[in-house]
Amino acid sequence: MTDITGRQARAIDPLRITFVRESRSLWRDSWRRLLRNRAAAFALAVIVIFGLMAVVGPFITPYSYEKQNLDHITESPSWDYVMGTDQLGRDLFSRLIYGSRVSFAVAIGAEIVIIGIGVPLGLISGYFGGRVDTLITRVIDILYAFPNLLLTILIISYLRANLSAAVDEGSSLWLWKQLDKSSGGLIAVFIVMALTYWIGVARLVRGQVLSLKEKEFIEAARGIGLPASRILRVHLFPNILAPVIVAAAFGIPGAIMLEAGLSYLGLGIQPPLPSWGGMIAEGLPVMRSYPHLIVFPALALSILLLAFTYLGDGLRDALDPLMK
Repeated sequence: MTDITGRQARAIDPLRITFVRESRSLWRDSWRRLLRNRAAAFALAVIVIFGLMAVVGPFITPYSYEKQNLDHITESPSWDYVMGTDQLGRDLFSRLIYGSRVSFAVAIGAEIVIIGIGVPLGLISGYFGGRVDTLITRVIDILYAFPNLLLTILIISYLRANLSAAVDEGSSLWLWKQLDKSSGGLIAVFIVMALTYWIGVARLVRGQVLSLKEKEFIEAARGIGLPASRILRVHLFPNILAPVIVAAAFGIPGAIMLEAGLSYLGLGIQPPLPSWGGMIAEGLPVMRSYPHLIVFPALALSILLLAFTYLGDGLRDALDPLMK
């Protein structure tokens, strides 16, 4: 193959030269911007590490989270017990790993419940308006009037009282009681979040729909006779997905902190299933004598909360179409 001389190069018609450029979607471009954010990328790596620990926890823990060794009560970290033992001789490292499973179950399960309730209600309220919008917004305003923590404690106390009173085998409450007991109290936590914590997502989605439903592409969809269900599913929902993802990323730390707070108060995860909040509550009375009982679970909880917060910041910047 011969090289093109300068005269031949000048003779090439520039209009006939085509440049093939890689087409990038919004999601791929957002993913690249997220990875270029060092803080968000590091936070994502930390979350992945915690997630892997939660998944493979039963295979890497040296002891069971409920196994007691009365010869090694409140033992300091050593070769046999990497993070020491608690007041009942249970391995703190094993309980910390199982506690991460609880935190991730709450983080994922709670957000699925919250988004599954808040997004449809926000779409319906913002698109149809009228009496439907008035009814949904009034319910949201009423729930906003109550302090979240107080309302959560009241609801979960009521649920636990009714479940503990359910003694008739085969009844619906008895079945819920067995399910809540087998899950260590997670079902009650999910019910509380489903009843109270969807309102923020619903308000966010409603505001996005109100700003989008008067756009030209929605008017065109109405003009050609598309049903409302298809407009909501195909045209509106994909355009509000980015802020919903960001809201979910910021909502996960709140869900984890709520579970830890409820477990700290004795209303969340029930023993012997470990929870980081419950472990902190158990170690608090003996914090001065055995600081490892509170340092390790508090450190794990703080790191995971910070990681999700930084990831939420990175997602907010990456999914913003104006950010380049």
